[in-house]
Amino acid sequence: MDQIDMNVGLIFSKLDKWLDGLFKLLPNILVALVVMVLFWFLGMGLGKLVSRVANKRGRNNLGNVGGALIRWAIAVIGIMLAVTIVAPSITPGDLFAGLGVSSVAIGFAFKDILQNMLAGILILLRQPFEVGDQIVSGGHEGTVEKIETRATMITTYDGRRVVIPNSVIYTASVVVNTAFETRRSEYDIGIGCNDDWDVARGIMEKACASVEGVSSESPPETIPISLGDFANVVRLRWWTKSDRASQIHTFGAVLQAVYIALDEEGIDMPYPTQVHLFHDQTEEVDGDRARQREGWPAGRGEVPKPLRAVKEDKQSNT
Repeated sequence: MDQIDMNVGLIFSKLDKWLDGLFKLLPNILVALVVMVLFWFLGMGLGKLVSRVANKRGRNNLGNVGGALIRWAIAVIGIMLAVTIVAPSITPGDLFAGLGVSSVAIGFAFKDILQNMLAGILILLRQPFEVGDQIVSGGHEGTVEKIETRATMITTYDGRRVVIPNSVIYTASVVVNTAFETRRSEYDIGIGCNDDWDVARGIMEKACASVEGVSSESPPETIPISLGDFANVVRLRWWTKSDRASQIHTFGAVLQAVYIALDEEGIDMPYPTQVHLFHDQTEEVDGDRARQREGWPAGRGEVPKPLRAVKEDKQSNT
């Protein structure tokens, strides 16, 4: 077998060439490090400037996201310049071309993340809602706690946190309960069929207006909406502050005040009632499927006698 020639001199020669190349590139490496540091601090400064400007305009979340994006964008540019300094054979055009190919691959790999990020940026720019607003989205209702680039966090009224992806919020319907200062509530109340409509409506409106939290700028109103089976239905509507606490507490107080007022004035608030009629449906034709009526109205024709009358006639004849 041929023996492998282990020439140690070749190894040291190779290492010597590498060290020579390293020393030649050392100035370029130092310059590249300086460029990276300068761009990093430049990005930090511009990011803080964007955040400060946005905060002055009340766009805190947008400022945080915008500042972070600018910092990372400038840092990437600094790294690309540093690479071209260390390896002069690599041109900026080569880096941008490689970045373009890489961005396509990254886009396919992180599709959902990028989609949520873009939706988050659009939400922060257009501001359909803000931190502190109370919204309903995807079957969840609560107060907006934080808007990030990936998701929006809301705190439910029972003290739980819900993380909703921004793409879901941006493409689905969102109800912003606190978009305006006031919000309307309503409730349907049944009154007795023999009670006076106008009297009952006046009592409801007066009682509702006396409740603390009901807006006086838009007075309560009532609208008859239905002639029910056992009650005439009146819809009571009133305005309160739009936040959940004001709306729900005022809602309960209004129902209690209206019930007491109607009861004191003798206005009936009937329960559901049903009428059951029991009567004898047996006739002399029972058993004759061609003639028996099974309880249908008699009409004007010849009506079969009840079975009881037929028995009485037989007894009297005997």
